[in-house]
Amino acid sequence: MLKWNLLSCVSLRLASIVVFGSAIAALGGLALAQQDKYGVSVPGGLSFSEFRGYEGWQVVSTSHSDKLVAVILANPVMIDAYRTGIPGNGKPFPDGSKMAKVHWNPARQQYFPDTTVPGTQHDVDFMVKDSKRFADSGGWGYAVFEYDAASETFSPGTLENQPPQANDAKCGFACHTIVEKRDYVFTEFAKR
Repeated sequence: MLKWNLLSCVSLRLASIVVFGSAIAALGGLALAQQDKYGVSVPGGLSFSEFRGYEGWQVVSTSHSDKLVAVILANPVMIDAYRTGIPGNGKPFPDGSKMAKVHWNPARQQYFPDTTVPGTQHDVDFMVKDSKRFADSGGWGYAVFEYDAASETFSPGTLENQPPQANDAKCGFACHTIVEKRDYVFTEFAKR
């Protein structure tokens, strides 16, 4: 009887280990199935990974319309250029300057309804200055990545999006030509 109980106990523990191991493997598979946003890229253009860490960049400014609210962020290279007076002084941003514009659908703040705050994310836009790589678009490369809140994934912007985006690194160039004298940059560095 003792021999049978010992075998039963060992069998139960082995079965528990197998079940637990299978559960861990299944959860690991789910984690692997989630998108790594840094693996997404614009065909023939920029990849999300070129902007790794943008979430921690300094705020340049904010913007809003009746459709979206946004925060504009810049990497240290671009922040330093802003501090020297670029683009207002007529000089170009140096190569390596990067900017991110994160858009959200507007929402009302729960406790102060007169305030508009970010709701669900809409997209993220990127710009990078690389005079050699993007010589035919004013030295800047552009990318728009649309965000799908239901699947928590990003995909390159397309002509069907609003505003329409050609899905290459020149997608923002036509829009930015009106600020050519500002090195194709709309955003002013907000005083603090």
